[in-house]
Amino acid sequence: MKERSVSGIVFDISNQLFMMLILAVMVIPFVYIVSYSLSSPNMLKGGLVLMPSGFTMDSFKWAFEHPAVLTGAFVSIARSVLGPAIMLFITSMAAYVVSRTDLLGVKFFRKYFIFTLYFSSGIIPMYLLMGYLQLKGTFLIYIIPGALSVFNMVLIKTYIEALPKELSEAAVVDGANDIKLFFSVIFPICTPVFAAVVLFDVVNQWNSFMDVQIYNTMYPELHSLQYVLYNMLNQFSTVEQLKGAGERQMGAITPQTFKMAITVITILPIACVYPFLQKYFIKGLLIGSIKG
Repeated sequence: MKERSVSGIVFDISNQLFMMLILAVMVIPFVYIVSYSLSSPNMLKGGLVLMPSGFTMDSFKWAFEHPAVLTGAFVSIARSVLGPAIMLFITSMAAYVVSRTDLLGVKFFRKYFIFTLYFSSGIIPMYLLMGYLQLKGTFLIYIIPGALSVFNMVLIKTYIEALPKELSEAAVVDGANDIKLFFSVIFPICTPVFAAVVLFDVVNQWNSFMDVQIYNTMYPELHSLQYVLYNMLNQFSTVEQLKGAGERQMGAITPQTFKMAITVITILPIACVYPFLQKYFIKGLLIGSIKG
């Protein structure tokens, strides 16, 4: 085998060191938040906390007993499950339709959808529209506006167009109509792109709080977990305020450890799901760049 050059070895070492630096920049803040939330306030001495000091779960216990946290978790889970499911169903069918070159007026519809990627009506017209549709103050405000994602539709359309046309032609010869062709032939072999767009939408639904702030601020039962975290980060700044929010004995809890615990609760579900969908996420990013 040909010996590697000195410059190649130096490049590999530098590349590995650089990637380790990026990994440290991303991992250390998360480790700090988890360690701080599991530490006893009396044992913390300031500075960077990479290991729990005086291990305690009091902050997490109090967080899960807080009504707003439980309600927010239920709302976030519900919208993160129903939203992507409905989005995938509607968006995938729209992508299949615009991928058909024999459809009358398909070029117009493609341009119409692409136009919405560059231009939007703005917050005020959207707010007025949601009020006109009577979606404000309802759970459907989290589902219906995102039922059709043009960006995800373009991804799915590109993936469908890269599939062998012989599959569709064979199904048509066997007597399949468009509905059976899509659900029996196209849908099952689009798993990579479907997993990618679902992951995109799950993360977006889980992390979203602006729609709560704009439409459902006055409805606590519809607050998502992210919005609950946002309120608590602004609300609890002293131990007295934290005690005033509950009736139980606080124990080893400070506003800072409680905020860290809430932050961990909001981050952990996505951090647990992402590794299982990473391969599909990477495939989704490569859609359109490789064919064959």
